[in-house]
Amino acid sequence: MAFLEGLAPIDGFVVAAVIAKALSYAAAFLAMGGALFAAVFPKLPIRVQTGLVRTTAAAAVAGLLFLVVRIGLRAARISGTGVEGMTDPTMVLIVWESPLGTAVFLQALGFFLTLAVLLRGPIPQTLSVIGATLIAIAFTEVGHSLGDERALLATFLTVHILTGAFWVGALYPLVLASSDVNEGPAILERFGHIASASVLILVLAGTAFAYVSVGSLSALINTAYGLLLLAKVAFVALLLGLAAINKMRLVPGIATGVPGAVPAFRHSVMFEACLVALILLATATLTSITTPPINL
Repeated sequence: MAFLEGLAPIDGFVVAAVIAKALSYAAAFLAMGGALFAAVFPKLPIRVQTGLVRTTAAAAVAGLLFLVVRIGLRAARISGTGVEGMTDPTMVLIVWESPLGTAVFLQALGFFLTLAVLLRGPIPQTLSVIGATLIAIAFTEVGHSLGDERALLATFLTVHILTGAFWVGALYPLVLASSDVNEGPAILERFGHIASASVLILVLAGTAFAYVSVGSLSALINTAYGLLLLAKVAFVALLLGLAAINKMRLVPGIATGVPGAVPAFRHSVMFEACLVALILLATATLTSITTPPINL
């Protein structure tokens, strides 16, 4: 069938690789987003600042651990020997010398730099933002950004990832800020204004990347890659729609002290987090078992 074109065989190690990649994505987006949010909002209430810093640092450490797991799983897949291949020095070296090895090195460096959020001051803040940027750039070293239009794909993907990461990294600190009756409403309102502008950037960069990587409109509905990409776009659209509702209805309610506004906002953010998890899982699947039709 046409929609199965480009779909790779699926076995236990492929499933494990998809799960590990999705968790790695989650850690990366939380680390990147936390660093970016801390840079955009340098003055936060103590409770919000503490929660943001701890979450970002924990995500960076988790990200480092998942990088090791991904290297092992890739070694197992290419060796064909299963678990033994995960610790085979030759197989691990082959993976390390591949594009994945380059991406892992960049991400590891990025994760270490994002840990600078544990410190205060302009220099640690700058280092953490550089770290976030390196993590995003690492995504362009593997997967489907390695096409004929490499520079364009890498640029669109980096911008798309950094913008999306800012949204993901903002979820937890916004929940904490929602219960701060003094400074919380101002933080939520400011984020709403920034988010409104970032939506356009997110959609434009994502759409441009999709068009260049897929190659044609018909490929979106006739191939496995295209169908999974549509699913991802649908999740993103739902997430952005929910965020818009938050801004128009819930945030003003929090500012004016409407009863129930804060719990409603928190439940809405939890739902957003679930959608983000689905998006990351879809992306991990998309880049693990399918090939862009333009490259077939």
